[in-house]
Order: sequence, then structure tokens, then C-alpha cells
Amino acid sequence: MSIEGHVQLAYAPDGASELCLLGDWTLPHLQRCRAQLLALSSLPERWQAQGLGALDTGGALLLASTRRARGLSTDINSLPGLSQEARALFAMVLEQSEMVAPAAAPLNGFRELLARMGRALESQWLQTRELLGFVGLTLVTCGLILTGKRRLRWTSTVFHMEQSGLDAVPIVALLSFLVGSVVAFLGATVLGDFGASIFTVELVSYSFLREFGVLLTAILLAGRSGSAFTAQIGSMKSREELDAIRALGLDPMEMLVVPRLLALLVMLPLLAFLAMLAGLAGGAIVGSLALDITPGMFISRLYEMTEVRHLWVGLSKAPLFAFLIAVVGCLEGFKVEGSAESVGRHTTSAVVQSIFLVILFDALFAIFFMQLDV
Repeated sequence: MSIEGHVQLAYAPDGASELCLLGDWTLPHLQRCRAQLLALSSLPERWQAQGLGALDTGGALLLASTRRARGLSTDINSLPGLSQEARALFAMVLEQSEMVAPAAAPLNGFRELLARMGRALESQWLQTRELLGFVGLTLVTCGLILTGKRRLRWTSTVFHMEQSGLDAVPIVALLSFLVGSVVAFLGATVLGDFGASIFTVELVSYSFLREFGVLLTAILLAGRSGSAFTAQIGSMKSREELDAIRALGLDPMEMLVVPRLLALLVMLPLLAFLAMLAGLAGGAIVGSLALDITPGMFISRLYEMTEVRHLWVGLSKAPLFAFLIAVVGCLEGFKVEGSAESVGRHTTSAVVQSIFLVILFDALFAIFFMQLDV
């Protein structure tokens, strides 16, 4: 027969007050038990469980949470009189409840904003330190290869040149061709109102030789090759292949980072040059279709009005962009923690960081060359 659980204040033989637990402290009676405990303004330290009947996890959790909320000890010996089964259940509930972290006190809007800003700044500072340290380690490894103390992996380098460079030719050429067509069409639309449609040639040539060619290529490779570097190295780390490489006495920087870095350093300038040609071709086709500027006239005006220094300005950015994309992609791969979710998170982070750094340094280059009047 089930007896509803309840509490009763009593006095021990030594005169100290104690709380007697009586009846069944099970799920059907928890609401009554909780109400009686809340009704007591103060609870004595000593509890007596000799009159306790049945006990389930709900009752044990109610006892543990009540003693913890009132600042009382939750030790198993704080409830004398428990049966052996009830002691084991109460101990298990205590262990599991302590593993659950208490909810943090809610912050008001302004404090929460400051806290989030502080966490974001700290995270950015730590990421910057990691990136600078990895850049230094990469440069040291390249120096050791140049001095003959490390070996250059030619097979791996050529493989990544094909994977990150040659295989990217169609998408780079097509996108640059389309963007060149759009730039020429917009230029013709605006400049036509002033009777200066012929200057569309200069607009397309300047924009692609100095900015769009290398910038579009770098952004495409950041999303295509940078993410691939992170996923490849991250998958190797999750399968503990990096530990196996180190156990064999090999250097992961030499085997994994340097070949990818050299591949991008070689292929990104070539792809940027191809993007410039594709953008100019797109502008020339729009000029011949919409502006009555024949391809011969386009090439002639391009030769007469566009200086070769604009080409070198654009290509001079390519090695730095390639270095940033390769270093960020490889670093995020080494930071993978072992799960598929971590691989995806760091792959996304690699793409975002690479594109941000590419655009940031492109803006700095633009200011630098403007000050030099180049």
C-alpha cells in the first residue's frame, strides 16, 4: 500500500531539531513533498530517513536539490536511516546532478553586449597570435628547405599545383569573363550618357589589370583550395594520421604545408593573369555587341591607353594572397579537434578568414600604390 510522502519536525534525544522523512517519496507524491518542504521557512541540518518508504530518482533528486538550495550538506551520510538500495540510488543521483553545470545568472542587455565584445576581441587576439606563430613556423621550414636541411616534396607539390591551379582554370576563366562583361555593360550604360562610351575600354582594362583579376582569383581559391587544405589536413588529424607522421620522425610542416604553399605561390599568379585576359575578353565582346567597338579597335585602344605597369601592380599582389590563403587553410586544418563537426567549423573559418585577409590587404595595397602614384 502506497503512503504519501510527507515531512515532520521532531527533536532528537540530545534536544536538537531534526526533519523526519516519512512515507513514499516517489513520482506520484512529489508535488505534495515539494510543497511541504517549501512551506518550511528554515530546515534543520539533521534529517532522519528511518520512516522513509519507497524512493525513486524523482524523490532522491528532490531531496538533493532541496538540501543544496538551502545550503545544507548533500553528503550521503546526511540522511541516516536510508536502506542500502535507497543509499545507492541517492548516491547515483548526487553524482549525476553535480555533473550538470548550474545555469549562469542572466545578464542585462548592456552587460551581455560588453561580455560578447570582450569574448570576440579575446578570440581575435588569440587567433592573430596563432596565425603569426604559424607564419613564422612556415617561413622557418621554407628556410630549412632552401638550406638543404629539409627536403622539398616535388611529387606532392606538383599534385597540388594540378589540383588547386589547373583544375580551377574553367571556373576562374568563366567567372572573370562574366564579370568583365558586366563591368563593360555598366560602363557603357553610364558613360554613354556623356558620349564617352569609348572609355569603357579603359574602365575594363584598369579594373581587371589592377584589381578584379587577382582579387576574383584569390577569393575563388580561398573558397576552393583554402577550404580543401583545411578539410584534408583536418581529416588526417581526426584519423590520427598526423600522429603517425610524427611517430615516424617526419615533419608535418614539410610534408603537408610547404607543398600546398608552393603550389599556390606558383599557380595563383598564373590564374590571375588568365583571369585578366578573360575579363578583357568579356569586355571586348560586350563592346563589339553593344558599343560598335570592334575587337581590333578594343585591342588597339588597350595598347595605346593602358600602361603595362597596371599589369605588374595586379600581379604583385598575387604571391601575398597565395601565402595568406595557404597558411590560413593549413592552420585551420591543424586546429581540427577530431570530429566531423569540427572539420566543418574550421573549414568555414578558413574560408571566412582568407577572404577577409585578402580584401583587407588588397585595400592596403590600393592605398599604398595610390600614395606612390603608381
